[in-house]
Amino acid sequence: MTWKTLDDLDLNGKTVLTRVDINVPVENGKITDASRVERIVPTVKDILARGGKPVLLAHFGRPKGQVNPEMSLEPLVATLAEHFGVPVNFAADCIGAKAKTAVAALPAGEVLLLENTRFHAGETDNDPQFAAALAALGDVYVNDAFSAAHRAHGSTEGIARLLPAAAGRLMQAELQALEAALSAPVRPVAALVGGAKVSSKLELLGNLVRKVDFLIIGGGMANTFLAAQGIDVGKSLAEHDMTETARNILHAAGEAGCEIILPSDVVIAREFAANAANETVPADACPADAMILDAGPDTVARIDTVLKSAKTLIWNGPLGAFEIEPFDRATNAAAAAAAALTRAGDLVSVAGGGDTVAALNKAGAAADFTYISTAGGAFLEWMEGKTLPGVAALEQ
Repeated sequence: MTWKTLDDLDLNGKTVLTRVDINVPVENGKITDASRVERIVPTVKDILARGGKPVLLAHFGRPKGQVNPEMSLEPLVATLAEHFGVPVNFAADCIGAKAKTAVAALPAGEVLLLENTRFHAGETDNDPQFAAALAALGDVYVNDAFSAAHRAHGSTEGIARLLPAAAGRLMQAELQALEAALSAPVRPVAALVGGAKVSSKLELLGNLVRKVDFLIIGGGMANTFLAAQGIDVGKSLAEHDMTETARNILHAAGEAGCEIILPSDVVIAREFAANAANETVPADACPADAMILDAGPDTVARIDTVLKSAKTLIWNGPLGAFEIEPFDRATNAAAAAAAALTRAGDLVSVAGGGDTVAALNKAGAAADFTYISTAGGAFLEWMEGKTLPGVAALEQ
């Protein structure tokens, strides 16, 4: 760990510019899921407890450098105040006179939310002048938005080079969990990667075969790997133009000593619909008019054995069409097994990205995982072995 945390900064009497992710879903002016707000509460409360004045920097939507009232952060003020338990003030800009006035007037023990950083083109351009205008508002900088750390933006990367900088509690938790899972894991390490397309996770798979002992592949991706081995997958979702790539990944795994687990049996149906007539067949026996929609019980039993032998698990994506019953069974069973092992102290389990959170919540297993990241792109890029600009800036 080469980055600082809140514990390393003197915050007393300081204005603390705090980058957060409150890009929450809103319908008819109401927040439908406040989980991103809930996850920044520890950082904000810690800053207040240490005598600092939290000034929140955040984006909302993609206004493309233009002021768009529909993407204003002002409607979030009441929800933030409710979760923080203190008054939350609002400034109609994130730089310039309005922001400076609001910062100067901020009483101790209260929070200030600045307007959408993406209302300025300098944010996504990582313009040095924009970053300097942000930095001029505060004494120290805290980044608590891991989910935006893969973007080299003014409020995530540029500003971190201009002020004493540290990771907030959420960012700290994310980085510690990911380092424990990939950088210095307890072995054996298993990775479960599911989802529709091999093409969207090429770099991820290429990195993982060099880092893990077992790679469990599910979802539509597994169909592509089956097709790469000459197996007829019928009408299943598969990328037949990626079969050579799949073979290359299988070869790389063999060279690296990584065992790849593919379905040995599959659940098939003639239509993609809830409770469609279905049957379980060997993976190489899918009829031409059917589609593979889930892994079968023998495959689940094999996954269970792998999980019991592992000490660390990284999970990204479902094993089947988890959105509709009964094609959620393999995902639910594997999630329950991982959750039980984690509860018993036998497994460190880290999950994140894409449909993963929804799948684990649906399985009722999310609460028992060691750590679940709500970051999509940043989580995947970390797993791909990429340097995240927002994290790298904290290491300077």
